[in-house]
Amino acid sequence: MSKLGTLGARLHHGEVGYDFIKNRKIWYGISILITITAIVGLSVRGLHMGIEFQGGAVFTTPKNMTVSVATAEGYAEDASGHDAIVQQLGDGSMRIQVAGIDTKTSDGIKDQLAKDLKVDGERINAELVGPSWGEQIANKAWQGLGIFMFLVVIYLAIAFEWRMAVAAFVALIHDITITVGIYALVGFEVTPGTVIGLLTILGYSLYDTVVVFDSLKEQTRDITKQTRWTYSEIANRSINSTLVRSINTTVVALLPVGGLLFIGGGVLGAGMLNDISLSLFVGLAAGAYSSIFIATPLVADLKELEPSMKSLKKRVLAKRAQGGATGGTQDAAVADGDYDDEAEDAAPAVVGPRGQAASRTRGRGRPSGKRR
Repeated sequence: MSKLGTLGARLHHGEVGYDFIKNRKIWYGISILITITAIVGLSVRGLHMGIEFQGGAVFTTPKNMTVSVATAEGYAEDASGHDAIVQQLGDGSMRIQVAGIDTKTSDGIKDQLAKDLKVDGERINAELVGPSWGEQIANKAWQGLGIFMFLVVIYLAIAFEWRMAVAAFVALIHDITITVGIYALVGFEVTPGTVIGLLTILGYSLYDTVVVFDSLKEQTRDITKQTRWTYSEIANRSINSTLVRSINTTVVALLPVGGLLFIGGGVLGAGMLNDISLSLFVGLAAGAYSSIFIATPLVADLKELEPSMKSLKKRVLAKRAQGGATGGTQDAAVADGDYDDEAEDAAPAVVGPRGQAASRTRGRGRPSGKRR
């Protein structure tokens, strides 16, 4: 078995682990700082909307152009009097975008470009884009986002509970805000592809979150019937048991997207790939982060406000004090959702060599208590 696979098995069985819940204030602080930076960038710089949302003209030059992108951009700006965006295509042609012009102006710009680029005007393809189409795309995207959020909250409230629905909603807003803020800071053009990318990352983010929530739901079944573990400790175990799975799925998804962004968009100069690949790359990374460091710790905070969980925590702490527990993280030896309080009473937790709690073992090394 590979080292990563061995680590995953040890995390799943509670042999090793990291206390994510204990350090949740650090994660909250990091997320708040990143979110504030994204909001400031969005407020100061704003989004660079593509021609599909502003309206204008797109000119495509013939293949194998010898003129540089910077030179072509200067020609287009001089001919139109507007800012121009020039992209070098794979076949050697160029895509020149000029926003805010009408049909009459477009014809004049086309003739001037043909003269400056020293090509036949008939070989330059001109396409006009109206802003109404982009507005329709934006409106449909907002409608789709609203419906998606509503259905997600309803589903999670029914399948799990309302606290998990609230935590997942906060995590999704967190991911969208960061992704949009990065677009504003980087200055990438926002196109319909960007909108598609934003809607796509919501599914990935929600998937990682639901995986952890499902494990948490299973492990906290009949939690009040035992007096060894608090809700936060079991939530921490849920994160650790699914950690390698979350890392694997995120890395596998980021590799092709990173290829599109850094190789396709950067090395090969395929700028049209940037609009969707950046949103996917940032959104996937933010989604994996939020499912581990935001959603589950937030559920634990909300759950610990319940009277039953407060009472359970008092009983757990009282039992540890009575049994002479030395403290430390207790989640490392939590069973996968079944509890045997009598067996646990007979075998109190002790602190392992790494500062993590481990239960006394019996038989052939299996922890006391039931195990699936």
